[in-house]
This record gives sequence, structure tokens and C-alpha cells, in this order.
Amino acid sequence: MPSYENITEKDRFFSRLATIPGIRPMPSIGDWILLEVESPSELARKVNRRLAPGIMSVPRGIKQVVRVQVGPPKDNEIVLRTLRDICN
Repeated sequence: MPSYENITEKDRFFSRLATIPGIRPMPSIGDWILLEVESPSELARKVNRRLAPGIMSVPRGIKQVVRVQVGPPKDNEIVLRTLRDICN
């Protein structure tokens, strides 16, 4: 079960993701957030190349979506900066 701090960070991360053009966070359960995007495979490839393999993945059976794991605030900020850079 996620701790209170994880739930608070997930909400913060979700809100910040929603400010990036071309990314639409979707309600998600657990430590992952689904993001509706235009080119999921391309975005996941670019993010994983810049940060680390597996940071972002493309789930099977859902079109136009990637998923990103909620981490500590410092790690989430790096993901946010990377996404802003790639999506602009």
C-alpha cells in the first residue's frame, strides 16, 4: 500500500505533468501514471535514452499511452524537465 507521502507526491507529479503541452495524464492506480500522448513509442524511446531504460514504457492494449513511474520528488523533477525539453 502506498504511503501518504507517495500519494501526495503522485498528486503533485500528476498536476505538473498536466502542464506539459501534448501530455494528458490519466487517473491511474499504484505507483504509475498513464499519459495520453501523440507518439508513445517515440516519446518512451527518447526519455529512456536520456534518463535510463525503463523509466517510461508503452503498455500493451492501450493506444496512444505511455506510463511513467512515480518516484521521489527529485527524480520526478528530472523526468518533468526531460519531458518539457522533448515536447517543446
